[in-house]
Amino acid sequence: MKTPISGFYRNPVKFRMPTAENLVPIRLDIEIEGQRYKDAFTWNPSDPDSEVVVFAKRTVKDLKLPPAFVTQIAQSIQSQLSEFRSYEGQDMYAGEKIVPIKLDLRVNHTLVKDQFLWDLNNFESDPEEFARIFCKDTGIEDPEVGPAIAFAIREQLYEIAIQSVVSARESRMSKKGRRGAEYTPVSKGGAAAVDLVKLFGPKSSVVRLWNSLIHKPQD
Repeated sequence: MKTPISGFYRNPVKFRMPTAENLVPIRLDIEIEGQRYKDAFTWNPSDPDSEVVVFAKRTVKDLKLPPAFVTQIAQSIQSQLSEFRSYEGQDMYAGEKIVPIKLDLRVNHTLVKDQFLWDLNNFESDPEEFARIFCKDTGIEDPEVGPAIAFAIREQLYEIAIQSVVSARESRMSKKGRRGAEYTPVSKGGAAAVDLVKLFGPKSSVVRLWNSLIHKPQD
């Protein structure tokens, strides 16, 4: 469903991640010679491209992967960085815009299912800080869960930012100022959950919609 929010469309800004740190979510899934390498991390698009090859060589050495992985890892990272940079300098809409973020993750033996609202207009928001507070509040001790939560948030924010660029582009091209995709902040079916509002600190700009479903390994 599309929900028009006039303020969101009146304030174009230059493309960037709607977070304090402008980091690119990178996801790798490479298989060579019967060996598979999967990873997910963030990358600063301002870092020199030479760092990509250094990272690829170090990863292959540390994980004892076949040498052919160096080229594939480097190319995959460069491709994703190039896509991100292709949007830089383009307009994206900003303003009062609240979007739902969903978590549905299994990390080792921990299952995390949650949904909350995120303020795209807060460019000081910090997914990593939110993830740390989330894990602390829910008693999650596995150190791999927090980074996975932060990455999932950044991936969704990246997709939304791209859609904002597309919407701004379509708006300029349309004589009628046609508006792009919008998001419904709260589903009608979630009325009972609105009472569960919870804030996760001033930088996270998060409002809880549903109670978290956390399955943790038993002692």
